[in-house]
Amino acid sequence: MFSPKALAMRTPVAAKLAAAFVIAVALSACSEEKVETKEIIRPVKVVEIAAAGNQRELDYSGSVKARTEMNLGFRVGGKITERLVNIGDRVKPGDLLARIDPTDYELAVKSAEASLAAAEKQVETTALTKMRAEQLFTREFSSKAELDQATLLYDQAVSTRDAAASSLDQARNQVIYTDLKSDQNGIVTAINADIGQVVGTGTPVVTVAVDGEKEVQIAVPEMDISEFKPGKTVKARFWSDEALVLDGKVREVSGSADQQSRTFSVRVSLPTDPRVLLGMTATIEAVAANAGPSVSIPLSALAEKDGRKLVWVVNRDSSTVHARDVKLGEFTGDGIRVAEGLQPGDLVVAAGTQFMTEGLKVKLPAAEQQSALAETGEVLR
Repeated sequence: MFSPKALAMRTPVAAKLAAAFVIAVALSACSEEKVETKEIIRPVKVVEIAAAGNQRELDYSGSVKARTEMNLGFRVGGKITERLVNIGDRVKPGDLLARIDPTDYELAVKSAEASLAAAEKQVETTALTKMRAEQLFTREFSSKAELDQATLLYDQAVSTRDAAASSLDQARNQVIYTDLKSDQNGIVTAINADIGQVVGTGTPVVTVAVDGEKEVQIAVPEMDISEFKPGKTVKARFWSDEALVLDGKVREVSGSADQQSRTFSVRVSLPTDPRVLLGMTATIEAVAANAGPSVSIPLSALAEKDGRKLVWVVNRDSSTVHARDVKLGEFTGDGIRVAEGLQPGDLVVAAGTQFMTEGLKVKLPAAEQQSALAETGEVLR
């Protein structure tokens, strides 16, 4: 048991501890009450929907090409022994581009010449035989069958001679074909084979871009290919010269998509201009008419709930967000088009849609907040 003196000494300490505990509980309760009653305001990034238009611009990049490009190859196979041109060289009809080893073909010419000489001798022999058979038949010393046989041998020898002559002409042509020559004015754009390489008949060796009309080749996705029809007028801009803008026309549209890129090749004819060079990068600008007015939003602004596509629209007066169903269109370079559900001037949450709830209080960026207060007649302080 405690003595009266010890109990007196412990009583003030206990009283102080009890008072401290009561104060701590009270402060904790006040703090919890403040946390519970504090309203959550989430800052958001928004985009304002601009006025919808009935037309949209289509921009596709491509490169300048010659309307006609020739992939030249030998008409016979063999080993390349000479290459006389380089990329960028200008050529004209008759210029020698490359040569393959003609040894085997020259030997074939000699063989064909010998065959022709033998055939000609056979024709002479059968001609004499036929002549004798005719004389004997006239004098009735031989039968008609013998004359017919002599005539048949002569005709066969003549046919053999003609075939040998054709073989000789063909062999001589093959010797000529060992020289690869240009038949158009143009510029060499590619070398596909070099000295020492064995190439087959028709294998592309030199590519020549023929002088004349130039074009821009672009790749268009399937969602926009319907906007490019032969004869459509477009604008062509060039990265090397911002001031160079030409009017072009769609000349050719591929009938099928590329198997890898799934895009369609479109060729746009350009007017003659010395500033346009082969290989330059160009941008083709076209205007497409929409089926109806539409607006665009970034992909980050799109949300989904219960299989419905929706966006969160900010009420300017109350600074709260509300879900709105939308009908989507096609994808664009910077987002996706919305065909129905949005109006010009709407503020749409552009990021953080997963944190949005119906009626959530949000804080707009300074520019949008100033605009909202101006519309309600309030003054931003």
